[in-house]
Amino acid sequence: MAGQMFGEISNPTIRVGTQKWYTVPVSILAHVVAVATVVIVPLLAADVLPTPPSMMAFVAAPPPPPPPPPPPPPAAAEAVVAPVIDVNPNAAPIEAPAEIVPETGFDLSNVRGVEGGIVGGVVGGIVGGLLRAPPPPPPPTEPVRVGGNISAPVKTKNVDPRYPEVARAARVSGVVILEAVIGPDGRVTDVKVLRSVPLLDDAAVLAVQQWEYTPTLLNGVPVPVIMTVTVNFQLR
Repeated sequence: MAGQMFGEISNPTIRVGTQKWYTVPVSILAHVVAVATVVIVPLLAADVLPTPPSMMAFVAAPPPPPPPPPPPPPAAAEAVVAPVIDVNPNAAPIEAPAEIVPETGFDLSNVRGVEGGIVGGVVGGIVGGLLRAPPPPPPPTEPVRVGGNISAPVKTKNVDPRYPEVARAARVSGVVILEAVIGPDGRVTDVKVLRSVPLLDDAAVLAVQQWEYTPTLLNGVPVPVIMTVTVNFQLR
């Protein structure tokens, strides 16, 4: 048993070096050529491989843009309305005429007044016209102020004021301005103080209430008026 175990070592049945020296290099070269053929040949033939289809081929193309809207129809021409000029035949001309032509067609030699008319009336008047001037408006009931067309009445009766003893003792003097209402008969009906001198007002009012004037006429009718009067107090 031991002889069998150690006999292979001392006398091996398989011997190294029985092959030719070029066997290993040739085998390696053959493997290299085989590997190169498997790897390089497909790379050289890459240009003849079919091109895979692109994914863009399956994408739907975008729709074409909508056509532009049609142009708007042309606006209808507005009808030009000629302005209507109202010419008044009786209106005064704007421009002076080149020459003045005398009017014709008027024969005033046989024109007579209308029956029932008044002297000095309009030639060719109409029947039923006014035979007399219209009556004047009624006189105003309220007093009117003197001025303008209303002249101041004339004093016909004057009463001097009595100097108060208190004012004389106090050596008070001055001018009291009053507003007097004169009735249609010329008598003073109301008096109001406009500028006062305290110790002299009562004496001035008492004197003016006794004054009388000529009646003031408006359209021939006596009317009440308002006027301003002054009373002067002077120490003597």
